[in-house]
Amino acid sequence: MKRYEIIDGLRGYFLVFMLINHLVFVGGYWMLLVNHNQLAFVEDAQGFVFLSGLLVGMVYSRKMSKNGYRQARQQLWARAFEIYRYAMLIVMVVLVAQMVLPDAYRIWHAWLGYTTFDEPLRLAAIGALLFQPTFMDILPQYVVYMIFAPPIIWFCLNGKWAYVVVGSLILWMAGQLGLQRLATEIVNGWIIGSDQQGVRASFNLFGWQIVFFSGLIIGVLTANREIDWSKVFRPEATLIPKLCLAVCLFFLPLRIASAHDLLPQFVLAKFTTMEIRADFGPVYIANFLAVAVGLVWLLVAGPRHENIHVRRLAAGLTWLFSAGFLRLLGRHSLHVYVWHVAIVYMVFYVDQRTPEFSQLTKTLIALISIMLLSLPALWRERNRFMGGPPAKLANG
Repeated sequence: MKRYEIIDGLRGYFLVFMLINHLVFVGGYWMLLVNHNQLAFVEDAQGFVFLSGLLVGMVYSRKMSKNGYRQARQQLWARAFEIYRYAMLIVMVVLVAQMVLPDAYRIWHAWLGYTTFDEPLRLAAIGALLFQPTFMDILPQYVVYMIFAPPIIWFCLNGKWAYVVVGSLILWMAGQLGLQRLATEIVNGWIIGSDQQGVRASFNLFGWQIVFFSGLIIGVLTANREIDWSKVFRPEATLIPKLCLAVCLFFLPLRIASAHDLLPQFVLAKFTTMEIRADFGPVYIANFLAVAVGLVWLLVAGPRHENIHVRRLAAGLTWLFSAGFLRLLGRHSLHVYVWHVAIVYMVFYVDQRTPEFSQLTKTLIALISIMLLSLPALWRERNRFMGGPPAKLANG
């Protein structure tokens, strides 16, 4: 199957910066400041989830059109179960490491809570995707989205994508109002553990589903040639990028001011209710939409624009997201993401067990970690270097 190289490159880019952002050192480190999230309410997780939905829509809509609904559903659910197995595997690996490594329980307690093999209720909560240890929370939400993906793809294929949009918006609004807590508070009481933690997740599924399913809808429409992006994003139609730039410039000072506690309390009190990351609040959805649309315009229309500076910017972005290393990571994003969790836990363990590292040492550790990130991808593509058949590539 033909791979979408720019999408693979983007996913690899987001994986690299997720790793950088998730590495935790005593005293922090400067590489955290070299990220687009310092200038906008746009983070790597958003792009990663959106692109995963986009690929699911593009790949499985074709399979559904060719092989029928039932077979495509089976393939999607098989993929969801595969993701679930990997999500559970990384939890088990970390718990075994916690038993073996000295002082690991104390060091990882804030990330794992009281999660051990002698706490069956907590293990059951993890298995039910209700308790999600730190940095292990993207894969569980994928499982839920993939379960519901088959009927949504079917609706889009049958011209009812507008109904899906409306349903997604309603769920997103329900998430902003906290209506999911009508159920989660009850469940929380059932599964609360000895550490007084019950339901635990970094992502409100009602809010974040709009990221995945908007990508899925676009993927279906793109795969079925219902959208010609070269006509939507034309070099002479500059209103779209100008609007996107205006929105980004509006949020830029707010992002800087809110990050450095520069907003007065009477503004902050209102602003924080609209800027809840876990719910993918209005600030995040508006800023993400502006950045995503602006980026696509640059990649599609930028190379044909009359302004040389725009063409150079578009060429630079295309070069970056076409980098072989990033595409390698993106082609095996599931395995790389799981491996990145292991790297993050081990770096944090080492950092907590040693005297504080210098900024130079932290930088070297981060760079080595980025290189190590490619190990599962290289292993899965080892046949390319040995003359064997290529590895099976992921579709979401």
